[in-house]
Amino acid sequence: MKKKIFQSILRVTIVILFISLILITGVLHNYFQKIQNQQLKEELALASLGVEEGEMQYLSGLEEHNNRITWIDSNGNIRFDNQADITKMENHSDREEFMEAIETGFGSSSRHSVTLTENTVYEAKLLSDGTVLRISMNQKSILALLLGLIQPFGIILILAVVVAYFIAEKVARQIIEPLDEVDLEHPLREESYEELAPFLKRIHYQKKQIRWQLEELNQKKLEFEQVISHMKEGLILLDAKDQIISINPAAMELFQTTLECIGNDFLSVERKQKLTQTIEKAREEGWGQTRFEKNNREYQFDVTGIRTEKGLIGSVILAFDVTEQKNAEKMRREFSANVSHELKTPLQSIIGSAELLQNNLVKNEDVPRFIGHIHTEASRLVVLIEDIIRLSELDEERELQKEELSLYQIVNDVLKSLQDKANERNIKLEITGDEGQMTGVYRLLHEVIYNLCENAIKYNVDHGSVRVCIEERQTKVGITVEDTGIGIPKEHQSRVFERFYRVDKSHSKKTGGTGLGLSIVKHAVSYQNGTVELISEEGKGTKVEIWFPK
Repeated sequence: MKKKIFQSILRVTIVILFISLILITGVLHNYFQKIQNQQLKEELALASLGVEEGEMQYLSGLEEHNNRITWIDSNGNIRFDNQADITKMENHSDREEFMEAIETGFGSSSRHSVTLTENTVYEAKLLSDGTVLRISMNQKSILALLLGLIQPFGIILILAVVVAYFIAEKVARQIIEPLDEVDLEHPLREESYEELAPFLKRIHYQKKQIRWQLEELNQKKLEFEQVISHMKEGLILLDAKDQIISINPAAMELFQTTLECIGNDFLSVERKQKLTQTIEKAREEGWGQTRFEKNNREYQFDVTGIRTEKGLIGSVILAFDVTEQKNAEKMRREFSANVSHELKTPLQSIIGSAELLQNNLVKNEDVPRFIGHIHTEASRLVVLIEDIIRLSELDEERELQKEELSLYQIVNDVLKSLQDKANERNIKLEITGDEGQMTGVYRLLHEVIYNLCENAIKYNVDHGSVRVCIEERQTKVGITVEDTGIGIPKEHQSRVFERFYRVDKSHSKKTGGTGLGLSIVKHAVSYQNGTVELISEEGKGTKVEIWFPK
């Protein structure tokens, strides 16, 4: 701004100076021309008096006069000229000033020279004898005058430019200084220039608007950062050049990087070709997806290209941990295969026995045995289907009715129902501990305790014992089922809660187990936000410890 003001002042000064010099030159030229014309007329009057009295004698004394004097007779012939040879001069009867003087007594005219740099002014007077005395002088034209003034004019112009430079510099500085000192934080307090008041008001209101917009933007930024920082999914924002704009904690943990990666190319964080190709696909088609294993977990990457009217401006990468989903899909496939197998075995046995009975291929004395076999396998099939239904209900996580319960009472009821099975093998059942008051689903708790106690009896030794202990603490309630049975080998302990998993398949088949009991226990405990822990030693028995929120 200072530069523009300086240049404007300097240009205006030079233009005004130039115009002023031209105007002054023109005015002075006209003024001096009038003076010269007046002087010429006065000289003509004096000369005419001299000619009237002394004629040629007087004119001879004017041969070296500065102005040209010509004496013309009444016919236009030249009698005398102080600056030219009269014999070579043509007749002047057609001259404007001569004809005007003959007619009116005085004549005036002006003629331009060929070069246009001089004007010749003529003044003529009719004498008493009928002759005409003419006097003339050369006057410089304004163009000639200007050409003659080029050098002094140039010097004046240079001096004026120098002076104007310093003046413009000072004036520009004086104008700008108050503007430089304007307090933009409080523009309405400024009183330097009254003309700036509307401008400063606009600045004030714009600052308020900008401040409000910044606060809103910062608030949205904080909200965005809060949201992405609490996301379990990894989120990365890339610009059009695939440089990282933003990355949340989940993504930093996934790619094992820090906030220092912001501003760097995404390849500095992850060089997996599948992901690079997916990003390129999203840039071209708008969306891409890929899966691969990272940090011993399975991840799904969804990449979306962000476009505006101006074209691609960036990409968004969302990383989902699909390990549980993958495992669930695997478990579902295995479960389907196991269910098919488990259902097929008793059904084939039932169908085989039924076909033998239908075709009369069984002796009469063996018929009760075959019918009993069909009944046993059908009962096993019913139990298996019931367990599958229970697992399906737990998988669906339906909302079940909860109530105030006593674990002690449930355990007591379960042990009474299993007493006959325990008596068959002389196994002692024992319950100890607190009342175990808690809020829970009766049916699930009963099933958990029943399955654990039934397994403790099934896989126990003759004359063994099953001990159930209930412990009540301030915020949680625990139940421990401990037996003196055959125990579980260490290599099987991590898998006993899997569906259809059996440590000893032959023993399970003999006891009628479906392989779903402990899986139901695990899911029922998880449904009620509990934890289950198994401690076992082969040949020394098994202890299962469960804790529920009170």
